[in-house]
Amino acid sequence: MAFFFEAACAIRSFLSTNNFNYNTDGYEGDAAEDGKSQDGSETLPYIDESPTMSPQLPTPQGPDGVSPTPPEGLLPGGDIEKGLEMKKLVLSGFLASEEIYINQLEALMLPMRPLKATATTSQPVLTIQQIETIFYKIQDIFAIHKEFYDDLLPNIQHWDEKVTVGHLFQKLASQLGVYKAFVDNYKVALETAEKCSHANIQFQKISENLKVKGPKDAKDCTTTISMEALLYKPIDRVTRSTLVLHDLLKHTPKDHPDFPLLQDALRISQNFLSSINEEIDPRRTAVTTPKGEARQLVKDGFLVEVSESSRKLRHVFLFTDLLLCAKMKKTSVGRHQQYECKWYIPLADLTFQTLDESDSCPSIQVLPEYEIEEMKIKISVLKSEIQKEKKAPKGQSRVERLRKKMNEQESWLLLHSPTIPFKIHNKHGKSYLFLLSSDYERSEWRESIQKLQKKDLQVCVLSSVELQVLTSSCFKLRTVHNIPVTSNKDDEETPGLYGFLHVIVHSAKGFKESANLYCTLEVDSYGYFVSKAKTRVFRDTSEPQWNEEFEIELEGSQYLRILCYEKCYDKSMLNKDDNEIVDKIMGKGQVQLDPQTVQSKNWHMDVIEMNGIKVEFSMKFTSRDLSLKRTPSKKQSGVFGVKINVVTKRERSKVPYIVRQCIEEVEKRGIDEVGIYRISGVATDIQALKLAFDTNTKDILVMLSDMDINAIAGTLKLYFRELPEPLLTDRLYPAFMEGIVLSDPAAKENCMMHLLRSLPDPNLMTFLTLLEHLKRVAEKEPINKMSLHNLATVFGPTLLRPSETDNAKGQHITTASDIWSHDVMAQVQVLLYYLQHPPISFAELKRNTLYFSTDV
Repeated sequence: MAFFFEAACAIRSFLSTNNFNYNTDGYEGDAAEDGKSQDGSETLPYIDESPTMSPQLPTPQGPDGVSPTPPEGLLPGGDIEKGLEMKKLVLSGFLASEEIYINQLEALMLPMRPLKATATTSQPVLTIQQIETIFYKIQDIFAIHKEFYDDLLPNIQHWDEKVTVGHLFQKLASQLGVYKAFVDNYKVALETAEKCSHANIQFQKISENLKVKGPKDAKDCTTTISMEALLYKPIDRVTRSTLVLHDLLKHTPKDHPDFPLLQDALRISQNFLSSINEEIDPRRTAVTTPKGEARQLVKDGFLVEVSESSRKLRHVFLFTDLLLCAKMKKTSVGRHQQYECKWYIPLADLTFQTLDESDSCPSIQVLPEYEIEEMKIKISVLKSEIQKEKKAPKGQSRVERLRKKMNEQESWLLLHSPTIPFKIHNKHGKSYLFLLSSDYERSEWRESIQKLQKKDLQVCVLSSVELQVLTSSCFKLRTVHNIPVTSNKDDEETPGLYGFLHVIVHSAKGFKESANLYCTLEVDSYGYFVSKAKTRVFRDTSEPQWNEEFEIELEGSQYLRILCYEKCYDKSMLNKDDNEIVDKIMGKGQVQLDPQTVQSKNWHMDVIEMNGIKVEFSMKFTSRDLSLKRTPSKKQSGVFGVKINVVTKRERSKVPYIVRQCIEEVEKRGIDEVGIYRISGVATDIQALKLAFDTNTKDILVMLSDMDINAIAGTLKLYFRELPEPLLTDRLYPAFMEGIVLSDPAAKENCMMHLLRSLPDPNLMTFLTLLEHLKRVAEKEPINKMSLHNLATVFGPTLLRPSETDNAKGQHITTASDIWSHDVMAQVQVLLYYLQHPPISFAELKRNTLYFSTDV
């Protein structure tokens, strides 16, 4: 009896020292997953860290994301001394993560002793067998890593070029057999822990609220985490150790004593990972139904569904025999998160056929593009604020508030940006509509479903119990854990590239038959992909030679995708849903935009392989800081980079010839073009037109009539961008910025009109000519999808962005990126004001005396 009382006290003591709170309601998710976990990974509140019942260990392809960012001057490829300094940095980062890992294992072992104490009493919390199953090999793994940590620490503390650590990693790798035993037991351990949680409230409280200590130098830094999440940590650790070995080898000279030892450790680790994956892969995503059928998860992801005429974010799961659409249920704190099934379709009943005209297509709410652009700018401003606050002594509390706000704004962007329809239908009449941001993504989903449909599928009808079991399993089976927003990424992850990517699509090979072929280019932006450019159609060929260059704006982009299409000219193939010809995707692929490779001044050539097709392309990158600078031309001839008054005086014209001709051509045959002025033209075509206008070629009109209309639109934009000072002048820029924020309409009208009157005549005449042209383009918005807001977004910064002054060069506070974030919205608003204004006459403006004539 006394023994039972002592054991019960041990359990109570464990619960009280962990400060559990059972009565807090609300949708907060596990405390461990609120914000950042101890190992630095950032998750949404409801995201759990154990992805599957049977883990998949990713075989490492390289060291990305493991080693800390090297300081300047310590980049790979330097001399031996710098290489060894990098090696020390890699080891220091790994040692810090080892400390966190050991603390996590300690937290997992902490309840073992009190649980064992009660196991032999009359009222056990768990049986001895259950305890041994749940905590199987944890003590052994802890002992291995504690010894490794204690041996590695002094080597780093007393570092010099002769220090060797390879033998420690070799020893660590040789003990992976313990991990093999842990992995084999992992699924059973989780199932046992889950059953015990349902059966015993005391164990449930323990398992959902384990306390993990922070690093030694972090004061009072503890994190609450679930037992399920901690049991996944050893699975994750093997992969991390293997990735670090890649990094260490990269920075260890081949003649160093460590090199062969580290190579051997890497070989052992990779062989272990490969053997584990081969064994567990078939069952990794398996669900056994009550009837004993095996059902595999093939693909999952977050999609925007149009439901009851509004957009809803869903998590969609594609199984081997059905498609399930779910949303996350709200639960109280500490409870396991679960999905709620919205609907499912057996793949045997699923079709992609378009809706008949008689069917009602849900109305899709599409926001004006300027609202999307404004939100991007707000997010960009928030990112800058977060970086500044991180450097401030007491900025951490504000960082969390800013992060939360940025998460909300990015989630809004993710919900409202997609516009590409992806419709699926049940043979029995029910239809569902998703909106995607990328044709690449739509193609992936379609292909995955069609591949499964080639098998002999039986129609499955799930009972309510079966559906509940399947939906509950989704949480552990999912492979896509986080909503794709940048605020869910680690701070250490690359922020992506901001600026302009120049891409030349050279050629493609591997087509079996001649066809009409073209390519589109997509880049990721704020968590989703956007189509940015399109080559011309190369007719009747199996080896197209495009050699077309594009300038693509990047907004935190990390990937470039290329899709290759066969153009369909058959009008009977018209898609009634989106009124576009359905072109066939012949292949698709993507490459990562490696900053070090892309940011060199030279072109980088690459090849994307897709379904036997090879597309050859080149790319180089210009940072936003450089692209924002206006560089006055030293030449007096030509028109590009030359002051506008010089050009008009030479031509004896009121508006430059280049502006008049480009506007005329766009209005003649481009005013109905979807995305005119937004879609990039081929850079080589634009450069050819630039040269023709600069040299005053006699064949300029013939060139214009033959040239792709997007290239002509791009030439006009380039002309204004390359002016040595903006069309609305540097002198008046501060006044425009002040005038647009005036709240009194009359004062604003007076100021904005006075500013126009203050412009030099060539600038004013050119601006008014462009203004009326853009209004005519916007009149065709139902066809070309270019509203006044869209056009203001495209042209505002081009017409107003100031040139770099000597004063600005010395200002370190306001970088070009900051100017872009803070001022671009105001620049857009200035142009929008004039676009929305009734027609402005040059003569009336100059003659009108109602406006005050004050200096600006």
